[in-house]
Amino acid sequence: MTNYGRPSIVTLMNWDESLLRAINAFAGGSSSLDWLAETLSARGTLWVPGILLAGYWCWLSWREALLAAPVLGASVGLLDFVGARIKDLVARPRPCMVLPDLHQLEGCGKMFGFPSNHAINTATAAAFFQVLYPRSGWVSWPLVALIGLARVYLGAHYMTDVVGGWLIGGCCGAGVAWLLLQWPKFRRRSVPSLAPTSTKVPVVDNS
Repeated sequence: MTNYGRPSIVTLMNWDESLLRAINAFAGGSSSLDWLAETLSARGTLWVPGILLAGYWCWLSWREALLAAPVLGASVGLLDFVGARIKDLVARPRPCMVLPDLHQLEGCGKMFGFPSNHAINTATAAAFFQVLYPRSGWVSWPLVALIGLARVYLGAHYMTDVVGGWLIGGCCGAGVAWLLLQWPKFRRRSVPSLAPTSTKVPVVDNS
């Protein structure tokens, strides 16, 4: 019996493959787009902006940077490990493994693809900074989106692999940052003065 109220798993998978093919169809057609996708997909690409960000973070608030940077690093490392274990449990083959007609610009990588570790790691960092410094989202989230789309563009992941990684990383990164803010020693809040302000009392002349 078909449940017409909810799309079937088969339908969702068909949409997923169609979206993958629509994005991957641009691969190989433009050397500029190919270079951008491969650059965004390379793990070493974020080292330079990461170092610049760390320097700016220390300049902005060296105390918060020294306390939060190890927490962020540990969170990304742990979630990267968890993402790899989820891949083994779900055992969903990467599209480049099962769809030989895709445009492949680089090696397919390991066997399984859900969730995307690129998406997990970048979303973890973006959500972490979003909670601590809300204005950072204007820069971090577009970069997260571009990196995720690059993985689909290259045929390494389905879109649901990327979205799953975004959800895992975003929720965990935001949660860790929220817990960090609950630590009183992390961010010293300025306490408003409780001293009474002087007020002029009207003098009534009863004479």
